[in-house]
Amino acid sequence: MTTPVTIVGAGLGGLTLARVLHVHGIPSAIYELDASPEARTQGGMLDIHDYNGQVAIGAAGLTEQFQKIIHPGGEATRILDKHGTVHSDEPDDGDGGRPEVDRGQLRRMLLDSLPDGTIRWGSKVTAIRSLGDGRHELTFAAGGTVTTGLLVGADGAWSRVRPLVSDAEPAYAGMSFVEVDHHDAAARHPGPARTVGAGMLFALGAGQGFLAHAETDGSLHVYIAMAKPAGWIDTVDWADTSKGRAVLLEEFHDWAPEFHALITEADGDLIPRAINALPVEHRWDRVPGVTLLGDAAHLMSPFAGEGANLAMLDGAELGKAIAAHPGDVEAALAAYEDDLFTRSAEAAGDAARNLELCFDERAPHSLLEQFAAYAEAR
Repeated sequence: MTTPVTIVGAGLGGLTLARVLHVHGIPSAIYELDASPEARTQGGMLDIHDYNGQVAIGAAGLTEQFQKIIHPGGEATRILDKHGTVHSDEPDDGDGGRPEVDRGQLRRMLLDSLPDGTIRWGSKVTAIRSLGDGRHELTFAAGGTVTTGLLVGADGAWSRVRPLVSDAEPAYAGMSFVEVDHHDAAARHPGPARTVGAGMLFALGAGQGFLAHAETDGSLHVYIAMAKPAGWIDTVDWADTSKGRAVLLEEFHDWAPEFHALITEADGDLIPRAINALPVEHRWDRVPGVTLLGDAAHLMSPFAGEGANLAMLDGAELGKAIAAHPGDVEAALAAYEDDLFTRSAEAAGDAARNLELCFDERAPHSLLEQFAAYAEAR
């Protein structure tokens, strides 16, 4: 079987690409290894920026739908130190520059905007073979192959498509997270709810911290961050929540009691995550018939807040480039990649620097100074 535009991965970037192509009357097929949209939880809140993520949503013709899923008050931000001292407590100013939305709702909005049959669920790619002249053949775990003249890797950090264009692999960025949730926080976890506030919490110290969001469903999603050597996260049996909590409490033994409650009162599983990143200047030579977007192209730490925003902008810009160069795939991909490399290198550099300043010896003051500089520059 031959498909016109083949997208591997039904994340935010791949879905945005398919939607923008659909707006321009160009068919596409997305191959996604998950069996259904509900196969995995989609993570917490995202702030969608007016200069990239919202631009992509506009190109997809979904601005009205996007406005309906914004979390009112979600842009509120608190910055605390390890002793619980509040250094900044800013309410949501309502300017719409970085509104918060639930990742799952954003993904559902994009899924609902696509024609039935666009996404081929349960399609795990096991091999990709170049056929020459920009054509590629994909083989799937369940059997069968497809051939395409335009292949897009939107398949995340450990992309199966990336090796076609680049030898780069993600490397550990020096920071490990353990994610936890507090359900029905106002009623069941009032202490953690007060600590986090209405929007985003940064509680930072040297090499450690808590990053948290108040979610649209009334829960709290908390990232417990620690600067640790590569492989440390795998030495703890996080499936044993009692032992995992004990490890975390020891790591944060000298933090204020309200932060201990973020650990001890957490509901459900402890989810470990090592933070990995591709090289800041990651780029590749033009390879006929194939390109990348999102984390497959520019995986970075979350400390620029740009991962989802850039993935969607990548998808929108690639879709527009394909539409602007009918019948000339190489011209479209060259134009897209030229801009992609510039914007992704800038964001990845910011992410790497922000990771360092959030957890340096002066934390949280380095972050406070950066936020003050941003405000002055507006």
